[in-house]
Amino acid sequence: MKKLILNLSIIIFFIPLTYSQKVLTSEDAISIALKYNYDILVARNSATTDSVNNTPGNAGMLPDITISSTESYSMATKLHQKFPDGSTVSSSNTQSNSLNANIGLSWTLFDGGKMFVTKRKLSEIQELGEIQFRDRVLQTVYDVILAYYDVVRQKQELASINEVITYNLDRVKISQTSFDAGLSPKTNLLQAKIDLNVYQENAINQQSIILAAKRSLNQLLGRNTDVLFEVLDSIPISESLDNRVLSQKLDSSNTSILAYQKQIDVDKLSIKEMNSMLLPKIFFNTGYGLFQSNSPDGNPLVTRTIGPSVGGTVSIPIYQGGNAIRQIKVAKIQLQSDQYNFENIRLKVNQQLQNALTQFENQLNLLKIEKDNAILAKENLEISIQRLRYGQTTSLEVSLAENSFVDSLTRLINFEYNLKVAETKLKQLLARL
Repeated sequence: MKKLILNLSIIIFFIPLTYSQKVLTSEDAISIALKYNYDILVARNSATTDSVNNTPGNAGMLPDITISSTESYSMATKLHQKFPDGSTVSSSNTQSNSLNANIGLSWTLFDGGKMFVTKRKLSEIQELGEIQFRDRVLQTVYDVILAYYDVVRQKQELASINEVITYNLDRVKISQTSFDAGLSPKTNLLQAKIDLNVYQENAINQQSIILAAKRSLNQLLGRNTDVLFEVLDSIPISESLDNRVLSQKLDSSNTSILAYQKQIDVDKLSIKEMNSMLLPKIFFNTGYGLFQSNSPDGNPLVTRTIGPSVGGTVSIPIYQGGNAIRQIKVAKIQLQSDQYNFENIRLKVNQQLQNALTQFENQLNLLKIEKDNAILAKENLEISIQRLRYGQTTSLEVSLAENSFVDSLTRLINFEYNLKVAETKLKQLLARL
């Protein structure tokens, strides 16, 4: 009995801890993950980068304005100059300096339309980044929901074990009383104590499983894995879903499909960018500059020019070693590959949808059956305990009834969890999380 009390005290020790911990709902978990999950933070930065890159300047539409200044000094060990009138200048160790300052503007006026195509491409890439960010968020929310309800499932499993321990304690008392009265063999009492010890061991092991599940959830929430919290006691059940309606919404909602659609749009614009390399380009240049040169022993002594400059350049590609044609061919091949990927992902996502729907319907039907089965198993256990109390059955029959009850509760809990998994998968595929 001392050992029994010790084992029960170990189990009961965990009970008050749950009441001192903050109750975390699935909505709370999702809210925390959206703020602190590292995968989401990285995906948000990636999407922000695409937004920052989407500017007219990055597309090449705006001019470049620069200010430059150069000043130099030189020394000639010997200077000799001869002029048309026959005069000459000769000196040694002559020093001179020059200053050149300029503000200039260069602007691509026409590049075969590439700048406008590039701007559209940058906008498409930004939208693609936003879709990919939503996809990462959906995947993380899916993982958080499954991790949350896994904690709930393990908690329910512990509750079912504790419920059987309660029945087993009653069974040990009955067996002890019957043995003391000489009405039953000691083997019945020993078996009852053995079964009780096994369930107590299972309860302790289940506590470790719950802690591991909580740590996994904390990791997804981007916080210390040892943060204490408690979860709700049940897994909400959804009703049946319309297969036809869900299938119709798939192409317009699924982020994987939308991402490949957007990638195809980007590929098409890339081909247009490559085609622009075959067209002429027109550049405009203007500036305002100062040039001054000082040479005390030279002729002239000072040279200074100040004023604006304007110019333009026309570039017509004639031959580029076949690089432009090669890049266009590569871009077309990439487009074809992404079109194949698009059709493939549509098939995969549709398959996932159908599998999730089948899983959902199956688990819903199994759950309805197992609810009735759990009621029957509990009634059977209670009757077996009563029969044991009146000496009408053996400890083996009660042990079988206990195992049947535990198995039924385990199946019931797993059916509820699997139903939640299928429901969450459907919502993820349709971007409804």
